This record gives sequence, structure tokens and C-alpha cells, in this order.
Amino acid sequence: MTRRTEWPGSDAEPAPDPGAGPDYGTGSGGGFGEGAGRRARSRSRSSGSPSSSRAEKGEPRDPVEQARSVCLRLLTGTPRTRKQLADALRKREIPDEAAEEVLSRFEDVGLIDDAAFADAWVESRHHGRGLARRALVRELRTKGVDSAVIDEAIGQLDSEQEEETARELVARKLRSTRGLDRDRRMRRLAGMLARKGYGEGMALRVVRQALEGEGEDTEGLDEPF
Repeated sequence: MTRRTEWPGSDAEPAPDPGAGPDYGTGSGGGFGEGAGRRARSRSRSSGSPSSSRAEKGEPRDPVEQARSVCLRLLTGTPRTRKQLADALRKREIPDEAAEEVLSRFEDVGLIDDAAFADAWVESRHHGRGLARRALVRELRTKGVDSAVIDEAIGQLDSEQEEETARELVARKLRSTRGLDRDRRMRRLAGMLARKGYGEGMALRVVRQALEGEGEDTEGLDEPF
């Protein structure tokens, strides 16, 4: 039995028989069948241009916008030096001209400030990790900070403050060396200071005084470790 339906704007005509296969339609207005509908939707989904697809994803459309997006993302919550950002842009194959434009602009508005970065780094790493000036200089160089900027930042630490920090480090470590012989204690404590960038002379002096405070005989401990 043939079911009949009414198509808008047309005379009544038979509806397609579900068992007769897909109806591809005829003439310029054809394509009412289910298969044609699926193909039409598929063509509609795949017909978007690459630029519109990128826009939907929120990706920058030009190198300057891309560089700005990368820098803002990297600076979120973590200060970085100009060289760190430049290296990140180069890794992402951002053209040098676009990278330079964005980096210079960020410096102008204070989003990149190597001097402030160096000051904060020295403050944090010295008081938080007990690093000496030599170790701090080495770290800041790996971050790409200019030598003059490093010297100014390191200038906030004087030799007296550095030695006081060394004494605090040894005092915290001293208890864990009890039970070892004198020479092993000396090597362990002085080695800890050396790894943090303290010079040999200061390390020996600070460790010897700490051991003397515990009643150790420190004769002959002025020799290099």
C-alpha cells in the first residue's frame, strides 16, 4: 500500500517507498532523500576554509599575533627573560621580524624586565636555596641576562651576608653528620657549600668553625678539600 504525503508547494504525490532504496531526486530541486541529505551535510561540514577553521579554534592568523599569544601564555604566572621568550618563539618558527616587534613592545610596557627578573631571582635563590653569588651568576647567564644586569643584581649580596648564609646552611646540616669521623664530616659539609657556589676558602673556614663549636679538633683542616 502506498502512503501519500503533501510536499509544501506541490500537488499530492506518492511518498518514497522505504524499501525502494535512497531517493536521489530529479531535476534542479532534487535531493530530498535521506542519503542526499547526509551527503549535503557532509559537504557543508567539509567546505569550511582553513582560515575559518583556525578562527574557530582561536589560533592567531598572522606571525605577530601568534608571537603575542605565545609570549602572553608563557608569562602567565612566571616571569621570563627576553632571551627565554625569544628562544620559545624561534622554536615555534616565528619569523625574526615578528618576534622582535612583539618582544620590544613587551619590554616597552614592562611585561619583559630582565633587571627585575634578575633581582627577584637573586633574592629568591639566595634566601630560599642558599645559593652563593657564583652559582647565581651562572644561573642568570643561562637565562640570557646581560652581564651588566647580573652584576647589578648580584651587588645586593655582600660577602658578609653570603658567609652568614653559609653558616646557616652548615648549622642545618651538621647534625646529620654526627657519628662520622672528622675528615668525612669536613668533606661532606664543605662539599655541600661548594655545590651551592661558595668558594673553597670560605667553605673551609665556616665548616672548621662549626666543627670546633662541637669540640672537634680541627688542626690540619685548612687544607683544600
